[in-house]
Amino acid sequence: MAGHSKWANIQHRKGAQDAKRAKRFAKLVREVIVAARSGQPDPDHNARLRTAIAAAKAQSVPKENIERVLKKAQGGEDDVNFDELRYEGFGPGGIALMVDAMTDNRNRTAAEVRSIFNKHGGALGESGSVNYMFERFGAIRYESKAASADDMFEAALEAGASDCETDDDGHEVFCAPDDFGDVSEALADKFGAPEDAGLIWKAQTTVPINEKAADSLFKLMEALDDCDDVQNVAANFDVSDEVMQKLSA
Repeated sequence: MAGHSKWANIQHRKGAQDAKRAKRFAKLVREVIVAARSGQPDPDHNARLRTAIAAAKAQSVPKENIERVLKKAQGGEDDVNFDELRYEGFGPGGIALMVDAMTDNRNRTAAEVRSIFNKHGGALGESGSVNYMFERFGAIRYESKAASADDMFEAALEAGASDCETDDDGHEVFCAPDDFGDVSEALADKFGAPEDAGLIWKAQTTVPINEKAADSLFKLMEALDDCDDVQNVAANFDVSDEVMQKLSA
């Protein structure tokens, strides 16, 4: 696996998982809020909301948290408005990055994202400078012990997924964004809760980088991910297993 999967593994192995988990929960709930406001606050009639709820459930966000947010959205109680922003740029080694954000202050977020890029050897690009290099997918990750490669592949295809990749780090199932809810629920019924799940930007092709560039790139991506307004970060890098072991130690 390259890019998305290796970055997810780096995040999972690093410390302070409780703090990161809380921040991840907050971002997933924010997506539910925005999705509920983008159409009807009823997942049966709002595909984006249905997907947001499925992603939150897959990440073990407490049911009561989701229900509380939906109740507020349905009653119009939450008066905070979030704008959706997308930044495109380049990191160390010429790696392309996609950054999705939700914010109640566009100027603050733009300044923070630009500062993070500059501090870590990157540069923001113009809109459209890298997005053609990525495709939108639903992604569901399971540890290797969850199932054999054949069993996971068969279950993924039966659930409506478009692909399943397996290596020593585990299994990653890909599907169309609109199918994410159905696929994630079918796999959860069979294999339990996944290690990670959500909508991602998947690079169409990847660029190999050395240890020095990878170390700088991961620090940039980590800083972006730590930004409260940033929802998701994607990059089109690839690194060897040897480099991954050194950087995730």
